[in-house]
Amino acid sequence: MQPQIRLAPDVQESLCCPRCRARLNHAGEQFTCANPGCAAGYPIVDGIPVLIDEQASIFSLDDFVSHRTTFVSNAGECRVKTTLRRWLPTIDRNLRAKANYRRMSSALLEQSPAPRVLVLGGGILGQGLEELARNTAVDLVESDVSFGPRTRLICDAHDLPFPDETFDGVVVQAVLEHVVDPYRCAAEIHRVLKPRGIVYAETPFVQQVHGGRYDFTRFTHLGHRRLFRRFEEMDSGAVCGPAMALAWSYQYFLLSFTTSRTLRLFLRVFARLTAFPLKYVDYYLANRPAALDATAVYYFMGRKSGQTLPDRDLIQQYRGAI
Repeated sequence: MQPQIRLAPDVQESLCCPRCRARLNHAGEQFTCANPGCAAGYPIVDGIPVLIDEQASIFSLDDFVSHRTTFVSNAGECRVKTTLRRWLPTIDRNLRAKANYRRMSSALLEQSPAPRVLVLGGGILGQGLEELARNTAVDLVESDVSFGPRTRLICDAHDLPFPDETFDGVVVQAVLEHVVDPYRCAAEIHRVLKPRGIVYAETPFVQQVHGGRYDFTRFTHLGHRRLFRRFEEMDSGAVCGPAMALAWSYQYFLLSFTTSRTLRLFLRVFARLTAFPLKYVDYYLANRPAALDATAVYYFMGRKSGQTLPDRDLIQQYRGAI
């Protein structure tokens, strides 16, 4: 028996072809585009629709049908790595996500009694996202380009399989550094949001490669703001500060000496044990103007707007210390 589709029926009804945006027909183990000129087929794998336009994506449908590793490995970690990850102190500290998600939740509920939020990169629960997820009035549609414990839909952020003005909110946390064209993804987010819909994004500035071949871009604070120039800013700033950036740089400095997996595992353990206190310095630094020029990760929260922020106005928004 084919597993039940993990999307709610009303979400299924809103799906459209990522290639031509025509409606989809569901039959058996796949969706088929209703546009005769397109007629693209999309498989359903373990109850998860795979709505990827192979003509435009770096992924293929067969990647998911065959359960190949895409961004995140489908195979579990070895027991040693799992144990170390669980018990070692981390060098990461997200200072603002919980409060930001609480604010986003309140703003969404002011606009709608039952807001629907698309989560891009939602195969696992992002840091602080539980503040939004635990609100039963908010309907999360969790998508990713990998199978994960929370993945309900496979889709590529460059071509979202939804009609215009479908969602009240979009979350894109630690994702836009991993897409080949973040500006196209931001345009898609704008397209699928309802008028005055809210986007929440977190994207790194000073953070080393952490997605292997799927890691492409970094943004300054103003660069991040320009990415969302078609949105009215509600708030922006640092979620992970300069101290975390220093800890990551220290870890990757050590890792630069070897490609041996065994030695790199040892060096990661050593880096965590010796650098984890640094992240607490960010409680003091992160909100200082000079820190905005050296922070690890920025956030942006904004509302969909009908206007575009001019570049001349953009540069007036610089808040650093240079």
